Amino acid sequence: MASPYGAPPRGGPADGTRATAGASDPEEQLERLARSWLWFLGGAIATLVPGVLALVWPEATLHVLGVLVGLYLLVSGGFRFVMVFGRREAGERLAGLLVAVLFVLGGVLCLRHPLQTIGALSLVVGAVWLVSGVVTLYGALAAKDLPHRGLVIALAVLGITAGIVVLAMPAESARVLTRLLGLWLVLLGVAETALALAWRSALRKAGITDADGPDGPSARTPA
Repeated sequence: MASPYGAPPRGGPADGTRATAGASDPEEQLERLARSWLWFLGGAIATLVPGVLALVWPEATLHVLGVLVGLYLLVSGGFRFVMVFGRREAGERLAGLLVAVLFVLGGVLCLRHPLQTIGALSLVVGAVWLVSGVVTLYGALAAKDLPHRGLVIALAVLGITAGIVVLAMPAESARVLTRLLGLWLVLLGVAETALALAWRSALRKAGITDADGPDGPSARTPA
């Protein structure tokens, strides 16, 4: 659940100096990437694609489904790890890092052959969605000046609901589980896409273009 925990950056007179001095700083570059709406969109696509594949290929074996979901969790975890650098507060970074680690661990567990049973796969995916949804909801409520807060909260609630449904209604066959996970992945992917577009709108309102860093010249808006 990719969500920007904070408003588009606003700069002061010192911002230009910081941007110039840190132009070659790897952390500055990661921060710039993490605040790009295209990066959020990439995370949404990483959720949407496996969902579509699961829905159009319901005959997939449990082994194939485990690999598909495992790769989704690993890739999404990678996107979320980079997004951590786009957050200013230490608490927000820690929460984002925990979610990223949770996704990666879930992906590794899904890719392990001994755990590729219907019950185990449902447990791993449901737990990841539930915990990440709770963390996203907390971040959305605690963040100051969060643009499109309602959309972020809706995405968090959707993730929590998906986790509860998958945990409380374990599928009895690989086919049923494939459809269930595919449906939730598509719903989450669509919601994350909407959030990415909303983040683009927030950045443009703040005067930030895709070519600017988080503290670049056009990131400076009137106080």
